[in-house]
Amino acid sequence: MLPRAECLLPQSAVQQKAVSERNHSSSYRRSPGYDTLSQSGRIRRSISMKRVFIIEDDRDIVELVRYNLSNEGYQVSAAYDGVTGLATLKKTPADILLLDLMLPKLSGLEICREIRRDEALNRLPILMLTARGEEADRVVGLEIGADDYVTKPFSPRELIARVKALLRRTELPTDVPRPVEVGKLSIDPASYRVSQSGKPVVLSTLEFRLLYYLASRPNRVFTRDQLLDAVWGTDRFVTPRSVDVYVRRLREKIESDPENPTHLKTVRGAGYLFETRAA
Repeated sequence: MLPRAECLLPQSAVQQKAVSERNHSSSYRRSPGYDTLSQSGRIRRSISMKRVFIIEDDRDIVELVRYNLSNEGYQVSAAYDGVTGLATLKKTPADILLLDLMLPKLSGLEICREIRRDEALNRLPILMLTARGEEADRVVGLEIGADDYVTKPFSPRELIARVKALLRRTELPTDVPRPVEVGKLSIDPASYRVSQSGKPVVLSTLEFRLLYYLASRPNRVFTRDQLLDAVWGTDRFVTPRSVDVYVRRLREKIESDPENPTHLKTVRGAGYLFETRAA
């Protein structure tokens, strides 16, 4: 019996999805990168090992990810459908989520939306794993709250590099900078909390980092590349288009009129600035 989500698709679409997934699975089994990380590249596990949770219905991909990330010292667990995955994640939080888009019972997009609405989970870094390679699909993933995007088939080394980079970007700074107060907006870097008129604003870690970077350097224009270097780091995998997506998400959360923002302004042909003169 087909999963409920697939029953909504035309039969041809279901068949295409099944063929696509078989092709991806076989490409992993044939790939020279599968199960090939050397013993010397493995690190010793410790009590502080990071917890990686995977929600993916292709068991070959789960085993590929589990094998290679475990060899790097990560604690890896998995779920094979969306409902079980979300319930497990709420019960046992992880340090990073690897999330497929096409899942039985509950889609990856719905899981991502639910996580970003949940105050206990909203800072969780999310790395999308999907066969959809078009830019429009990558943008949708970022718009609903994903932090990075990997297109199948991927190499184990690329995946490990992205996981490490995303975990580094979401670490709290050791030296806590000063808070920012602009009008009714309050940004506290010590707790990674934002409030508007005294009401909390739920942001992911990367959303907070981008907002704080701009707000702590008011009335200065930054290009997309400058913001990528400062917020995502030099080992980033996202593109300049990602900055546009994150700015749009921030406007929807902190601006009373996102189409005519008071603070997060666009400077055409240049980049973005955080305006305080009108506050």
